[in-house]
Amino acid sequence: MFRLLLDRAISRLLPPTCVLCGATGTAGLDLCAGCLTDLPHNRQACPRCALPMPPGQEAGSVCGPCQRHPPPYATCHVPFLYLDPMTALIRGAKFHGRLNLTRLLGLCLARHLHERGADRPELIIPVPLHPRRMRERGYNQALEMALALSRELAIPVDPSICARVRAITPQEGLDREERRRNVRGAFAIGRPLAAHRVAILDDVVTTGSTAAEVARVLHQAGAERVDLWAVARTP
Repeated sequence: MFRLLLDRAISRLLPPTCVLCGATGTAGLDLCAGCLTDLPHNRQACPRCALPMPPGQEAGSVCGPCQRHPPPYATCHVPFLYLDPMTALIRGAKFHGRLNLTRLLGLCLARHLHERGADRPELIIPVPLHPRRMRERGYNQALEMALALSRELAIPVDPSICARVRAITPQEGLDREERRRNVRGAFAIGRPLAAHRVAILDDVVTTGSTAAEVARVLHQAGAERVDLWAVARTP
C-alpha cells in the first residue's frame, strides 16, 4: 500500500513524459498517445506461443508448430513485437540501467493482461539471471518488470524460488534446437513450490526455449499450470 501511495504521489509531482518524443504521457504511462499507438502491437497471435498469425486467421487459432508440439506453458501473453521502437525500449531497460523503462514495460504488460482478461496466477516468477551476469549488470530486468506488474495487478513475485544454476552461451544467433540444448539443465527450483498456478515473466520471447525450460522445472516442482508473460515477441 505504501509503495502504491508513493507511486501516485510521484506521478502527481512528476507528470508522465513520453520516453520516445518528450510529449506529455497518457494514462499514467511515460508514453504519449501517439507513440503508444505506433508501437508494434502483437494483436493477432497464437495463444500458446504468441507467434503472430497470418491476416484473416480466426481469433484464438493455435499455430501449426504448437499443435504439433505444444509448449509446456498453457498460454503466452505478449503485447508487442520485437521491432523498433520496442527494441530500443527493451535494450535500454536490459543493458543500460534505465529502470524507468522496466517500470513502463511492466505497466504496459499489466494493461494488456487486463484488457485480454488473462487468467490470474498465484505467483509471478521472473526468469532469473546467472549470479555472474547479475553481478555484472547489477539488476535483473525481468524482476524489475515483475515488480511493476505485481504492484499493478496485486499478484506476488518470488524472485528466489527459481535459480539459474548454469551459465549458458548467449542465445542470440542460435537456431531453435541449439537454443533448446543450450538451456537444458540451466534452471533449478530451490524449495517446495506452494503455488499451483504460476506465470513466468521474461522480456522477449524468441523461440520460447528459455521459458519452456523454466516451465519444465516448475511442473516437476508441482506447478499444475504455468503461463508465460513477456513484453515482446520476435516475429
